[in-house]
Order: sequence, then C-alpha cells, then structure tokens
Amino acid sequence: MSVELLNQDTVIDYLVSKKVVAASENPQVEVLTGGVSNVVLAINTNSQKLVLKQALAELAVSEKWEADQRRAIVEANAIELFNQLSPTQVPKLIFLDPERFVLVLERVPVGSTVWKSDLLSGVINPDIGAHLGKTLASWHNFGQTNAQARIKFMEDSLFEQLRIDPFYRFVAAKNPQIEVEIRKLINELEGDKTTIVHGDFSPKNIMVSMDDQVYILDFEVTHVGNPVFDLAFLLAHLLCKFFRTEDRLHAKLLSNTGLAFVKEYEKLRAISPSVVKHTALIALARVEGKSPVNYLSPDQQVKLQSFTKAILANTANLSVSNLFEMSAK
Repeated sequence: MSVELLNQDTVIDYLVSKKVVAASENPQVEVLTGGVSNVVLAINTNSQKLVLKQALAELAVSEKWEADQRRAIVEANAIELFNQLSPTQVPKLIFLDPERFVLVLERVPVGSTVWKSDLLSGVINPDIGAHLGKTLASWHNFGQTNAQARIKFMEDSLFEQLRIDPFYRFVAAKNPQIEVEIRKLINELEGDKTTIVHGDFSPKNIMVSMDDQVYILDFEVTHVGNPVFDLAFLLAHLLCKFFRTEDRLHAKLLSNTGLAFVKEYEKLRAISPSVVKHTALIALARVEGKSPVNYLSPDQQVKLQSFTKAILANTANLSVSNLFEMSAK
C-alpha cells in the first residue's frame, strides 16, 4: 500500500515534526531531479545540507513498473553499512521513517557533478573507474567474509522487481533467439548468494566533487547475491556511452575507464568470465527494457542492439577488453 508523498510544500513541516530540522534554522527546499524511483528533495538550513528521499510505489517510466517501497529501509541499512566501510565516499544517514519510507542523508558537497553527466559531456577520467573498481572489490570482499552483515540484505524480492524482471526477463520475452542464454544468466544471478551487492552501481549514482572526490549513492537495490551484477551494470553504462560518442578520443577514454575499473577490481578479487554477457544483456536492456537510456539516436540503438545480441549468441569466452575492441570495429 502506498503512502502520502511529501512535496516542496509539506516537507519542512514534516521534518520539523520529526525533529530532523528546527524551524528556527530557516530550512529551505530544493527539488532535485534525475531519479525515477523516489521523491528527492534537498533541504538546506543554517547548519545542515541534507537530501530527503521517499520511495515511489510505481516508478516514473513509460512501462508499468511497480516496486516495493520497503526498499527505503534496505537503502537506509546499506547506507549505514557502507558509510562505516567508506566514510569519505558514502554520505551519512541522518534519519529513517520506516512507515512513510522516507530517509534523510547528508548532501554531498555543493558543486559536485553527476558522473553520468560528466561522461556524456566528454569529461572522462579513467582514474575514477580505477577508484570505483578498488572500492567495489573491497565492499564485495567484506560482504563475502561477514555473514552477520549479510543478514539484513537476504531479502531479494526487490532485486527481482527492480533488476531481474525489467532488465533480464523483459528482454528475454522480446528475443526468443537468445532467450535460453538470458535464462542462463538469470540462473547465475539467482543461484549465487555470495556477497552484498549494491545493485545500482551506475554513473547516475556516482558524484564527483570539484577536487575529484568520488561519492557513491542510491543503495535501495542492495541484496545478497552475485557480485558480477555490479560489475556488469557499470560496464553496460560505459558501453552505451561508447556507442553514443563519435569522438575517437572520448571512445578511447571510455574504454580505458572500463578497463581501469576491471583492472583495479581484479587486484582484490577474481571476476566471473560471464561478466561480458551480463554487460551485453544489461546494455541491450537500456534500449529494449523498461528503463531505456534517453541519449542514443535510433541508429545508435540499432547498432547497440545488433552488437549485444551477437555477444549473447557467441559461445566464446570474451574479456572486457574484447568487448570494447569489438565495439570499435
């Protein structure tokens, strides 16, 4: 059952009633955009800069896509955990209302940019990929070796609702020629409960400050599962942007970013050889799934569809470097 959503007019009274902010602190509200799964509002007071998120019961996309609002509670638990592991990269949780599915966290420094926007505008620094690979591997290692930490994230219905169904099954239903291969990938994800997986490790959820500090956000799909998903999810976004660019230097930098991400990750833990097929499937879902990207031209979409379907039909084990090399041909 959905709950009443907060908005720019009601949020201050709500936060004052919950003692998150004080009316005497002159709180101001700013509507933040970019997400499809939450109400997102910035609240600035004389002493605090905060972000409020409230989970939507139905995501704001063209296809009907319902999702359990309990993901706000999952995200709050994940923020607390990952803030402890990486306090300079994950903002601190300030408040959780489990009944209205509202959480409040510290805002990243004003002036920080969304990494997705940087990549699309040609601001591409492979060092950020390397940094993210090292961080993600350390998180996966922690999750694998700490059974107590995994307990809060054993519920995986949210991953089913937000990832398996709209990305994997939705695309499989449209493509009977590669459905068997996609089913294998689904089985690999559903049959592996190895570690704590972020579930939305995407450039839109990564921010970069003016001094190149990297912040990681949006943990609502955190679950215990197969770590290959986090790797493939990020690589798929880089691959989509690789197909978008017509600038050879930008293409090379995007490729180097993906390779640096994988290289640093592999210094701390091994990567499944299936990462390339998961990457191809997720990239294909960004055209044919329930949440397509909005920056590919029709011609670029066709090329990406053709390329990723060929990868999924290929029986050879390909490396991430092969993925970008083949894309460039």
